[in-house]
Formats: sequence, structure tokens, C-alpha cells
Amino acid sequence: MSKLIVIGSLNMDIVSRIQHFAKAGETIHSSHLAYYPGGKGANQAVAAARFGAECVMVGAVGSDGFADQLIDQLQLSGVNTEHVLRTEGASGTAYIMVNESGENIIVVSEGSNGKLSPQAVDKHTPWEQASAILLQNEIPWETTCHIIAKAKQANVPVWFNPAPARSIPAELWEDIDTFIMNETETALITGKPVYNMESAKAAAELLTRQGAKQVIVTLGEQGCIYTNAEGMYVSVAAYEVKAVDTTAAGDTFIGVYAAARLNGATIEAALSNAVAASALAVTKDGAQASIPQKQQVAEFIATNGMPLISR
Repeated sequence: MSKLIVIGSLNMDIVSRIQHFAKAGETIHSSHLAYYPGGKGANQAVAAARFGAECVMVGAVGSDGFADQLIDQLQLSGVNTEHVLRTEGASGTAYIMVNESGENIIVVSEGSNGKLSPQAVDKHTPWEQASAILLQNEIPWETTCHIIAKAKQANVPVWFNPAPARSIPAELWEDIDTFIMNETETALITGKPVYNMESAKAAAELLTRQGAKQVIVTLGEQGCIYTNAEGMYVSVAAYEVKAVDTTAAGDTFIGVYAAARLNGATIEAALSNAVAASALAVTKDGAQASIPQKQQVAEFIATNGMPLISR
């Protein structure tokens, strides 16, 4: 089985349920407070492992009470945590407010994630085992650039989720095998507005013309699009579900897509499973707590049919 190495963040998500987002200077009440293991890196690792990938997590936790909980949740999901280092101080935390529509606002405190240096990555990453690297933007940018360069030297493809959004130097684009990002991240990187599948396709094709090999843009309830440097284009419609909490929807999509592709699925099949998994994820509270197992995704597709695919 191919091995997926996820290098990224582990956070404890502190989630407040609210009626509406506060305006500047406004105090509002939370109807519910909960703690969920999260972090984009850890979420994507959990999603990939639950969908059948052999997955290794490389990251950092602190010396606080959250550290063991973050590692235990990964292990329960089948993720190898031997390469997660422990540092002094606080683990990463994310303060998440979720309104009645399931939309969220997230404030991240990097904690131990900020201590994942290039030297730590070199020491803790089993490069010789990697079939692909899955990477996000919740660790230091210096470390992210180092990982991309190291993966290029090792001839290991990088699947990059540039979230939280930031500008990505164009000279890095050709070193990334697959960009997977939402409309906000795509617009920031390309400088083009993204609001539907047509505009997402235009922005994605700009990336492929300038060196990116494959680009996936997720569009929430509109679905997603895929394009590559050879001119292939696929769009997949979303399922209609009642959203409760969208916190880990994107991470679920990415982890399931990566797992499916590593285990031999076609691009269309991987996208379809990823869309179905993210639809399931938004119907439950929490980050990792909402990520479905592979069998649940299969049952959802069997009940609701395959999503509409266009080319």
C-alpha cells in the first residue's frame, strides 16, 4: 500500500455555537462549548486514514493537557504518530464560532505548530517511505518551502492545500503536483475572482499555464472543479444536505481525495468520494469527530447516487 505523509498542524478546536457572528464591540452568548481535536494537518490525516490510506503524521504538540488528546485521536483513527514531536509550551489551538447556518469563523493560535522547523522536519519525516506529501499552511512558511524543495529532490509529489490563504510565489507553482483549495484561497493566489465553476476553471487554468500540474478548486455547496496541465477538466456537483458545522469539510475532501488516488481510484472516482465525504462531514459537529469512515461514504453514495459529473 502507498504511504501518505501528512506534514502539518495539530490543534485543539474550542468550538462555540452562536446564533449570529458578533459585530465589532458586540457581546453575544454561546449556547454550547465543546473541545474537538483538529488542525488542518491532523484533520486531513484522519480523513485519509479513515478512507483506507496508510498515513503518517509529522507535526508537533506541546506539553499541555491537550497534547495527549491530539495524539490519541490520531491513533484511534489509524494514523501513525511516531513522527509527531513534543515541544515545551502550548499545543496549537483554534477558537471556532459556528452560527445557526453552520458557517464558521476561526482564529488559530499556532502554539507548538510554530516550532515545526525545517530541521525538525528533516529529523522526523520518513522520506524514504513517502509516496506523496500532503501539506497545508498552518506551520511556518519557511518550513513549508523547505518541504516543497526537499520533496522535489526526493521526487515525491506534493499535494498542497494553501490554507490559511496567503500568496504563493509563482516560482513554487511548478514544484507542486496538486493544488487543492477553496475559492478564497484560489482568488488570493491567482488574483482572479472566484465565485462559480466557470471562474474557478479560469483561475485554475492560470495556475496550470504557469507550471502547476493539477488544480482542484472546492466551491462548497456548488461542488468542485479539477483541471490539469494536459487540459483535462472535470466538474462535480455537490450533494444537498443540511449543514450543521462546516469546520472540517475541506479537510475531509482533501484527505479522502488523497487516499482514493493513492489507492488507485480514477480522478473522477476520487472527486466523487471526496464530495460525498465532505457532505457527510458538514452534517455533524466538530472537526475530526465529523469525518466519516469509508463504509459510511459508500453507503451515502449508494443511497443518494453518484454526484453529477461534467467534463
